Amino acid sequence: MPLLEVEGLVKRFVQRRPLQPTVEVRAVNDVSFTVGEGESFGLVGESGSGKTTAARCILRLTTPTAGEIRFDGEAIGSMSRHRLRALRRAIQPVFQDPYESLNPRLPVGESVAEPLVVHRIGTAANRQTRVEELLHQVGLDPAHLGRRPGELSGGQRQRIALARALALGPRLVVLDEPVSALDASVGAQIVNLLMRFQRDLNLALLFITHDLRLVRHMTARVAVMRAGLIVETAATSAVFAAPRHPYTRTLLAAATGSSAEESEASDAGVMEDEASPLREVAPGHWARV
Repeated sequence: MPLLEVEGLVKRFVQRRPLQPTVEVRAVNDVSFTVGEGESFGLVGESGSGKTTAARCILRLTTPTAGEIRFDGEAIGSMSRHRLRALRRAIQPVFQDPYESLNPRLPVGESVAEPLVVHRIGTAANRQTRVEELLHQVGLDPAHLGRRPGELSGGQRQRIALARALALGPRLVVLDEPVSALDASVGAQIVNLLMRFQRDLNLALLFITHDLRLVRHMTARVAVMRAGLIVETAATSAVFAAPRHPYTRTLLAAATGSSAEESEASDAGVMEDEASPLREVAPGHWARV
C-alpha cells in the first residue's frame, strides 16, 4: 500500500473582481498520484501549473474542492482533530523561503524546538538535547542556537528549516522548491543532506519544483503538471529518456538549452489535455497523447 495516495484531486478558486464577472480558476484538476514508503517523487511544472496548490492540499493548508488524499490508507479529509494532529507529525513541509516556517524574532534553537513543545514531546532538557542533535545532523554548530534567522545565510536557514521538519520524526517531507533560492554549491549541499536523510531515516520525499536537474538527481518517479493537469508520469529515467508529451519535451529542452517542438503552453494545447485522458504509452509510462 502506498504511503500517500492522491486521487482525483480538484481545487478551484473563485475570483471576484469589481464590476467584472466572477471567474472560477481551476488550480488543480483531477490529479492522481502515489508516493511509496521511503520513495522520492517529483511533481514538476512551471509557475502556475498547480503543483504548489496540490502540495498545500496534501499538507492541509488549503481544503480541496473534490477528490481524496489518503495517508497510510486513511482519508485525510475525514480525520478527527486528534488524528490530524498525529498526521502533522507524520507529514512535514520544507518551503522555498525558510521565513515561512521560521519566526524571525525567535532564536533558531527555539524555532527548531517549537514542534516538540507544541506536541508535548519530552522534557525541556530532552528537547534541548534533541535540538542539538538535529543541528549536528544538518551540519550546523550548536553555537547557531542563539542566533536569529536574519543573522544566518540562506543555506543555513534552509538547514534550520530542515532540522525543524525532522524534529518530529516524519515519514513524509514535502519540499516546495527547497533549493531554488540558493546558489548551486549550497543547493548541492542541501540535496546531499536530503539524500542522506532519505537513506538513513527511510523518509519519503515529495519534491514540488520546476528544477528538472533536481528531479533527475533526486526522484525515482515524476509527474509533469500543466494548467492543473498531470500530462505525463513515469519513472524519472523514462521521462528523461523518452518524453511523450510535447510540454514535457519543452521543459526538458528549456533545461538543457536545446530546441523544442513548442515554446510555451498554448490555450489549444491545454484544451487538448483536458479532453485527453492519461494513456499508458509504455509499461508504467502515462501521458495525455
